Amino acid sequence: MSQHQRLYSLGLDERDRLNNELGGGIPRGSIVLVEGDYGAGKSALSQRLAYGLCDQNVSVTLLSTELTVTGFIDQMHSLSYGVEEHLLDERLLFLHADVDTGGNALRGGAKDDTNRKKLLKRLMEAEGMWEAEVVIIDTFDAILRNDPNFEALVRQNEERQAALEIISFFRDIVTQGKVIVLTVDPSTVDEEAIGPFRSIADVFLELQMAEVGNDVRRSIQVRRFAGMGEQVGDSIGFSVRSGTGIVIESRSVA
Repeated sequence: MSQHQRLYSLGLDERDRLNNELGGGIPRGSIVLVEGDYGAGKSALSQRLAYGLCDQNVSVTLLSTELTVTGFIDQMHSLSYGVEEHLLDERLLFLHADVDTGGNALRGGAKDDTNRKKLLKRLMEAEGMWEAEVVIIDTFDAILRNDPNFEALVRQNEERQAALEIISFFRDIVTQGKVIVLTVDPSTVDEEAIGPFRSIADVFLELQMAEVGNDVRRSIQVRRFAGMGEQVGDSIGFSVRSGTGIVIESRSVA
């Protein structure tokens, strides 16, 4: 199989260097974990991945726990990632899951605790969202935090048991050559709850940021990258600019 066939190109080669910095794309059949604190750039990176993949005619589902449809389109416009055509052509399926305040699609609109317990189960049963070649969940920790069954098992030190079913489901999906991208804010969930997902991630990227004077410097720390195409560096500096989107910087966080 050629490199082109093994990877999903992230596109936009003439606009930014992200695809090149990540070795030519994301390997098919991968689970990608993107960790970062609030403001580190998880959503911006997710949006860049979705836009670039759609530009390469890859079908994408983006599930956001933060943005509504209107908010998503406005956000994409602010980054000059126009997505209307991709939405209309059904290359991009955008879903909003309001898991923190209730009444979300994954809960079927119900707010009672019985349905909350089925949050991860409903995620797995949402067949339409898994039809795409790449599925991005931003942020996955919000779903974990709002599933009482998962939390209860973690409190009983049975975090691996809690993660087992959803990880098995993810593995079944990626064996079809698809890619699942999960973003996680590690400050919002127990370390033990994230551990199993770090262990099984084929690609593990940690987003860091540091304030230097009036400047905020962000970087992608590449902790693991199985099946890379070209060489992938350990650290990739980047910024998020209004009207431009993701910009790869030559500097890194010191």
